[in-house]
Amino acid sequence: MEYRYGSHTKYKIRYHFVFVTKYRYQLLVGEVGLKLRELIRQTCNAFEIEILKGVVSKDHVHILVSAPPNMAPSEIMRRIKGRSSSKLFELYPELKRRYWGRHFWARGYFCVTSGELTEEMIKEYLEHHFEPKVDDNFRTEG
Repeated sequence: MEYRYGSHTKYKIRYHFVFVTKYRYQLLVGEVGLKLRELIRQTCNAFEIEILKGVVSKDHVHILVSAPPNMAPSEIMRRIKGRSSSKLFELYPELKRRYWGRHFWARGYFCVTSGELTEEMIKEYLEHHFEPKVDDNFRTEG
């Protein structure tokens, strides 16, 4: 397992995000797609978010990231979508005609956590971690 380290933490937190352009317009091609990829990389680097895999499709983005424990998924998406949208409008004024409301991304996103440990593995570990004393799902030692 490849753990990451903070000043007082050891962690492995991974999120898979999917987010789409407003109205599913297929604008993430050519130069716009390449610039978006660069903007997402810059934003992630600024907040110590490591991109493990990613794909910029014509109308949506998939990214698998490793994030520090002090960043909620909603904060990660707010930063990525907010910065990329404002920069794309700034660099490509023609996008403003398509998106007159200044919203490049559709509301919301898909997010799922990713890891090697399943819920069943964690329950099994906790079940046998201490000597069985009481039939309870949240025990104390001793």
